[in-house]
Amino acid sequence: MKNTEQVYNNRRNKSKSIANNGIHKSGDNQRKQWATRNDGLRPHPSWHIVLTCYLTFAILIAFGYINEFLTYIGLKRNKAISETNREGYACLYGTWQSFFTRYIYRRVCDAFSQPICSVPAGNVHVLDRKSDDYNLTFRLTGNKTNAINLGSYNYLGFAQNTGSGTDRVLQTVHKYGIGIASTHHELGKLDIHIELEELFARYLGVESVVTFGMGFATNSTNIATFAGKGCLILGDEYNHASLKSGSYISGATYRSFRHNNMNDLETKIRDSIALGDTKSGQKWKKIVIIVEGVYSMEGSIANLPELIRLKKKYKCYLYVDEAHSIGAIGPNGRGITDFYGCDPNDIDLLMGTFTKSFGASGGYIAGPRHVIDRIRAYTQSAYATNMSAPIAQQIISVVKVLIGETDGTDGIERINRLSENTKYFRKRLKEMGFIVLGHPESPVIPILLYFPAMISPFVRLGLNRGIATVGAGYPATTLTTNRIRFCMSSAHNQQMLERALNIISQIGDEFNIKYLKT
Repeated sequence: MKNTEQVYNNRRNKSKSIANNGIHKSGDNQRKQWATRNDGLRPHPSWHIVLTCYLTFAILIAFGYINEFLTYIGLKRNKAISETNREGYACLYGTWQSFFTRYIYRRVCDAFSQPICSVPAGNVHVLDRKSDDYNLTFRLTGNKTNAINLGSYNYLGFAQNTGSGTDRVLQTVHKYGIGIASTHHELGKLDIHIELEELFARYLGVESVVTFGMGFATNSTNIATFAGKGCLILGDEYNHASLKSGSYISGATYRSFRHNNMNDLETKIRDSIALGDTKSGQKWKKIVIIVEGVYSMEGSIANLPELIRLKKKYKCYLYVDEAHSIGAIGPNGRGITDFYGCDPNDIDLLMGTFTKSFGASGGYIAGPRHVIDRIRAYTQSAYATNMSAPIAQQIISVVKVLIGETDGTDGIERINRLSENTKYFRKRLKEMGFIVLGHPESPVIPILLYFPAMISPFVRLGLNRGIATVGAGYPATTLTTNRIRFCMSSAHNQQMLERALNIISQIGDEFNIKYLKT
């Protein structure tokens, strides 16, 4: 027990020393330091790149309308879902989204949502598939490709089916079964859920935690418990869809500020306080700032010290989504508060998911006990079954490894290995000449392609040569900022990274996308 306490205290002291040695200084120096370390603001593409991107989409849209016309006059068979006997009804499939799916996305959908048949570890087995009808349907060939996994959020490598944690999960299956079949308001709250919430509150350094069975629903069904009509939510423009969904469901007014731009946020706060709700003529009941710790499309890290300063100065509330930061950044893996050396109690509510760093599923909200008790009582997730006991045990096992209660120093070694892999991979990509987005210590590493036509060829060619990765384009990004996104993991070793970098470099040369190459 003494050894465990010593490991824990050493890691806490390490976090404090980082905060005191210049990474997290206060005032103007702190903000300047953050600005030099966080290069998550994407460079603006040149005019000819913008023109080419828009021209590409214009051509695809034109071909789509030609296909629609040929189908209408009967020269082409319609293989998509069509509506019949709907005279007088509003069209269900005649939207832009439907048109985009049929004539643009379908051309490249073989490069997305690729099925796997293994755990998403450092290597992954991707099932090979083919289409005989231009990507309308797919069939499995019976073969599989073993590739280096650069597309999963398995940050700490705990998405595994072997080890002491897996053994404990299997024991839990025998004890509790695999399902709950009840809500946490009724018979779905077990002793293992109470143990998880108490342990996680201690892990985060907060008063209380409430857990949920689904990460997306943690945001979408709970923001309404603390914000509603007459309230104002100020959210980062690149906030996740679950945050926006929860904000709209709450009935509060939602406004966005420019990504990671604290000056724009402060201006909007001041204007909102001065003008109030211009529709009702009343003052806002409360103003809630909602941001993410690490942005999954940008790889940028929120400026938490400045957010806390603004929150305190203008008496706003602060809600931070740590889906991609908890376990992934900070010397102890405790997320953005650990990364900056901030007091977690300076944030009103911390939210996160268990699907990334913890190799499980579900989500949590953490904060003051009286606020968490209200969320627990009024959550719209009360209509859903609670998290299954084996999943709760998986999270408990991972947290105990991270705080050093089990498996010795394995937890801190995983955290350090992830940090080293992240810094090395980013450094090498930049040296090759790629435009790399995000903070130097973010394990989410996007590189800009700009051109939408390059996404699927990059993914296909990468898989053929031995890397599994993810492409991102419109509508997940703007029309001109299409990208490939790599995710680092502690499960990657040096040999894997070197091989992956060589493949990426080869593709970069062939596609001429090393825009910064000298």
